[in-house]
Amino acid sequence: MDNKFKLLAAVALCPLGLAATPAYAAGTQAGTTITNTVSVNYKVGGISQTAQSASNSVTVDRKINLTMTTAASTTTVAPGATAQVTAYTLTNTSNDTLDFILSVAQQSGGTAQHGGTDVFDTSNVVIYQDNNANGVVDAGDAVITYLDEVAPDTTKNILVVSDIPNSQTNGQVAGIVLTAQAAAGGSAGSQGVVLTATSGANTAGVDNVLADTAGATDAANDGKFSVKGDYTVLAPVLTVTKISSVISDPVNGATSSAKAIPGATLEYCIVVANAAGAATATNVAVSDTLPNTIAYASAYGIFVNGTATGTAPSYTCNTDGTAGGIYNAGTTTVTGSLNNLAAGSTETVRFRATIN
Repeated sequence: MDNKFKLLAAVALCPLGLAATPAYAAGTQAGTTITNTVSVNYKVGGISQTAQSASNSVTVDRKINLTMTTAASTTTVAPGATAQVTAYTLTNTSNDTLDFILSVAQQSGGTAQHGGTDVFDTSNVVIYQDNNANGVVDAGDAVITYLDEVAPDTTKNILVVSDIPNSQTNGQVAGIVLTAQAAAGGSAGSQGVVLTATSGANTAGVDNVLADTAGATDAANDGKFSVKGDYTVLAPVLTVTKISSVISDPVNGATSSAKAIPGATLEYCIVVANAAGAATATNVAVSDTLPNTIAYASAYGIFVNGTATGTAPSYTCNTDGTAGGIYNAGTTTVTGSLNNLAAGSTETVRFRATIN
């Protein structure tokens, strides 16, 4: 009789546990129990014996990761503008639902995200969650300090809102840095504790592994990600030139020999120019208070929105424009309103006065 044991064998792997757990880009959900059972079937003397089996269970640990991006271009702003928005998106690439604590810092010099050098700070900074992803703050958005219960592979839209100082000039840039830090999820409406890496060997529970890459100002594997955004001032760059010419005098008349003597008539031309690449200047109002050595020539009037040729300071004022403007005899002030002044354009105000 052959008493040798013959392993006829069959090994079956049977994963048990949470079969309905969804698959995420970052992998299996943290806390999932993976159980494998092996069975060994065999015979003795041709007779089937009781199968032998063994099981093993592994708890999936928490892989903490996130990414964040900013808008493709800078936010252009006017000096003194309030509630100006820079937009960001955060994606939870972890394998667990997490909270993300948000903070904003002013960049201190250096190159801004979209070019230019950071030279000023914004004020009254507030963070909103952009619930409808339209890039503006509206009634559906709420002020936040953290993102609550962000599921794996979920993207959230964030708006950083700031005020711009009134003293800033065209082309100046303010850089800001938005940082998100991973915190424990699981309790809706309450910010979770900051997650740190589990040290030492793997435990039977859910360990934390920080798998994030370095952001704009933070290091890799620190549970954070930071990204820069910026504001760029777009403002008019106006220059004002005032020129005068002698039209006539009591001795030489209206000739090229006329001199600026008492009784002579002067023509004043105020040239307002806006630099190329600047923002359009609106509501441009010119005000010129006359000294008591000259008297406004009411018979000639005031002409606005005229043109000039040449460049500052050697403009030649053209005899065009439309009648308009106001002279206030009480304050001896000439005022005139100009059309919107686009980048690279000039407009003039002309009037005449007599030397006393």
